[in-house]
Amino acid sequence: MRTPLLAGNWKMNGSTDLVEAFGRTFAETKLTKEVEVAIFPPFPYLESARRAFDSTPLRLGAQTLNPIHFGAHTGEVSGQMLCEFRVRYALVGHSERRQLYRESDDQVFDRLLAALTVGLTPVLCVGETLEERDAGRTMEVVMRQVGFVMSRLEPEQRTQVVIAYEPVWAIGTGRTATPEQAQGVMAAIRDYQASYSQELAEALRLLYGGSMNADNAAELLAQPDIDGGLVGGASLKVDDFVAICQSAG
Repeated sequence: MRTPLLAGNWKMNGSTDLVEAFGRTFAETKLTKEVEVAIFPPFPYLESARRAFDSTPLRLGAQTLNPIHFGAHTGEVSGQMLCEFRVRYALVGHSERRQLYRESDDQVFDRLLAALTVGLTPVLCVGETLEERDAGRTMEVVMRQVGFVMSRLEPEQRTQVVIAYEPVWAIGTGRTATPEQAQGVMAAIRDYQASYSQELAEALRLLYGGSMNADNAAELLAQPDIDGGLVGGASLKVDDFVAICQSAG
């Protein structure tokens, strides 16, 4: 049985007040079903989040990491540093990193491998643009991104990866893939994992990312191959994010 994972990616948003509000709310909230919840705040808030979330079910995630462990890389953060803040997860390959910062498939793989090396769970983000979807290339693009990483990992490493499907055209636009569209892509990703092993395919957690909110979460999370969500804007509203977490399981 796969435990649902709800991950809130705050991107370059948030404040110490928001961190504390999440800490207070989740300290008082009893989640009705077994679910894992993680918040991915900007780096400056990791320490305050670590303290605020200490008595809550919230776990910490990082929005990216540098694949090099230390050295003369001004402005960068390594996985070893993140571990000191009790970070559990690290996003790799988010569409904004791929598009705005020109991260290549090779760079995405290097970051994912660096996360695994220090004991972080990488959340590999994959997804197609609107142009690629309109051209009928969704499966081609998504499976290329998935395959580039998974084919280079050892069998035991593959079991430690979480994959988030985030159609780029649905991120921050208010548009959402229909549950059927999302399920179709998620099922294809899971089928691909079966080419390595059926056990891997059945255990792999797949998240949907792309304008998930309190109104559509239950229907999306009811799909058989959607095991949680990578939530953007709605994760900045504590009541909405609680409602999404209550929809899982």
